[in-house]
Amino acid sequence: MEQNKPRLFPTLIKATLLFALFNYAFILMGDVPFGKISLYNVVFKGRERFPFGETPESYNLSLFDLDAMFASHILAGTKKTPDEYRVLLIGDSSVWGTLLTPEQTLAGQLNTSSVSACGKNVRAYNLGYPTISLTKDLMIIDQALPYQPDLIVWLVTLEAFPRAKQLDSPIVANNAERIRDLIFKYELNASANDPALIKLSKQDQTFLSRRRAVADLIRLQIYGALWSSTGVDQIYPEDYERAQIDLDPNDDFHGITSLSDALAMDALDAGLSTSVPTLLVNEPILISDGANSDIRYNFYYSRWAYNEYRRTLAEYAAQHNRRYLDLWNIAPMNEFTNSAIHLTPRGEKMLADKIAEAIQSSCK
Repeated sequence: MEQNKPRLFPTLIKATLLFALFNYAFILMGDVPFGKISLYNVVFKGRERFPFGETPESYNLSLFDLDAMFASHILAGTKKTPDEYRVLLIGDSSVWGTLLTPEQTLAGQLNTSSVSACGKNVRAYNLGYPTISLTKDLMIIDQALPYQPDLIVWLVTLEAFPRAKQLDSPIVANNAERIRDLIFKYELNASANDPALIKLSKQDQTFLSRRRAVADLIRLQIYGALWSSTGVDQIYPEDYERAQIDLDPNDDFHGITSLSDALAMDALDAGLSTSVPTLLVNEPILISDGANSDIRYNFYYSRWAYNEYRRTLAEYAAQHNRRYLDLWNIAPMNEFTNSAIHLTPRGEKMLADKIAEAIQSSCK
């Protein structure tokens, strides 16, 4: 009696057809918010800050799925209680906390300082993200509004303002539909068809083309167990290159000769126009006393550009009746780490104290 022999070729054909079907059917699933499916705040504790990083040892990674970023954050898993005064901190890597543990960041220090406002206990949430763009901040603010903030503290610096670089941040470029929605919602002075915004073709939406994004979502969940048990979410090197003190003898700022009409004030205005009270803060910068410090404050800023920016921001705040703190020079040069905007824990404490005062007076 003959045994049935496996029909290998027909089986391969069927498997190939099924995979091809799945691959292209994935296009129809493009609107499914897979990022909202998360083990954080359910099996693992939520992260104190958004996922960001490229080294496995940090138990962290960078991804472009804003839903997944929020779902992994402690904010998404924290029910607001009647005695909570909820403060959302928005900004760049200085707010996120490069080289700082979660407890040393601005949010961490505010939360350990027993700050109160309006008869409630202040609870600050770190929604900083390490790229510098007002449009990136606006995207995060817009996504955060449903979480019932009582106050938004938006920390900004001149590097976030040039109109020409608003869409350069990878997380902005890879969230083209969100940015187009913001352009129309807030009537931003930007093109919804700007080539910097990555438009996905049908082929780009197949499973094979999006397998990296799917793998990132899975890796984020796997890292949840490691983050939850260790609290580690970035690498803390024992030695690193300190922020540049001796500067180049030029006064260039992105090739701009005048800041007039070169800054994305419309994006700033959009972020400040929500129904949530917002405190605008000009964040501290390193003020060098090294070579050519008479021309430049630091690696980022020539003196003429930064001085004009401060005047522009102060005038804008006064004309539009915005709450504004200019804290540009509160930290001495030795309280910066590897960048002209990254503070040491002590420098961060100086910043936290000033912001705490402003939060406490927000109800008066």
